Amino acid sequence: MSATTDGPKRGIGGLLTGPDGWPYLLVPFIPAAVVLEVIGASPTVIFFVAALGIIPTAALMGRATEELAERAGPGIGGLLNVTFGNAPELIIAMFALAEGLQEVVKASIIGSIIGNVLLVLGAAMIAGGVGRPGEVQRFDRTAASVQATMLFLAAAALLMPAIFELVGGRGLPSVNTEIVDYGSTVERLSLAVGVVLIVCYVIGLFFSLKTHRDIFNPGADDDDEEHEDDTWGWSVRKSVIALAIAGAAVGLMSEILVGSISEASESVGLSEFFIGVIVVAIVGNAAEHWVAVLVAFKGKMDLAVNIAIGSSAQVALFVAPVLVFASFVIGPSPLALVFNGFELGAILLAALIANAVTQEGESTWFEGVLLLAVYAVFGIAFFAA
Repeated sequence: MSATTDGPKRGIGGLLTGPDGWPYLLVPFIPAAVVLEVIGASPTVIFFVAALGIIPTAALMGRATEELAERAGPGIGGLLNVTFGNAPELIIAMFALAEGLQEVVKASIIGSIIGNVLLVLGAAMIAGGVGRPGEVQRFDRTAASVQATMLFLAAAALLMPAIFELVGGRGLPSVNTEIVDYGSTVERLSLAVGVVLIVCYVIGLFFSLKTHRDIFNPGADDDDEEHEDDTWGWSVRKSVIALAIAGAAVGLMSEILVGSISEASESVGLSEFFIGVIVVAIVGNAAEHWVAVLVAFKGKMDLAVNIAIGSSAQVALFVAPVLVFASFVIGPSPLALVFNGFELGAILLAALIANAVTQEGESTWFEGVLLLAVYAVFGIAFFAA
């Protein structure tokens, strides 16, 4: 499609009333969080208001990225989408690192992975089956299997520092631990694992955006009119301005959110681990989660599976290594990729489940129910931990 072709332009009304416009109804929570922070309100109230305020900022960042990608063409556009796809949760994690909440950061990494594989994919499978009784939803098995294999590779790599520490070190961290000094050996091992993961991520980009683009973007050049319906016709200038505003707003909300985590967790009786693995992981990706469910409802199961499994793989291959690298510059000490027992079990099972559900290239609403059931079991165990 020509970079100068305009899609359907939408004003404020379309922004709020469209099926993907509900996150923007939460915009009032952004100034509310700032006011509550300034007046020194209850940390619990600040936390939940800021969490709701992150959702519209993340949605705007996603929308601006899509519009900019549409103008940039398929190659750069794909790179922009994968780069900014997990930006909100990365920004939240950066602020948490600066506050020394390393276990919260690791919990949010695992929470994002299992949230995409179980919660999002499960909800998408159910949505895809709504109104289609007796039908089987089909998706490209090759593309989904590649994404699932990448996730499995990343899970194996992320397990090794914990296994190293379990065999020759002080053991796994407890659920209530905030930060542990594992020593330079484990920190260097985590750094090396991060380098391997980021290299695999870059090679994966070349594979999916260049050599095998047709597998991951089937029919990308065949249906321009349908593709235009998914964009709002923003100019490059408008997209860049929106992206900058969204980035600043995400940063502001993240700083307020992270600053209230410790006191809020004590006040409501939830562990920082549970907040990181469930609450932070969901709010940072809420807008993207909704998109996956919405496209599945429209019968685009290929795209829904790609969003769910692909986002999980991106968190493991890109977000986790970037946070390890950043921890050598910000925060009290480098981030060691030593996860607790609950996190290790969750990421391993999520990787196995992702490979299992993508093997046949088919899905049903009942499979979605089963995925949600597994996520509920995880949530109960995390709550009780």
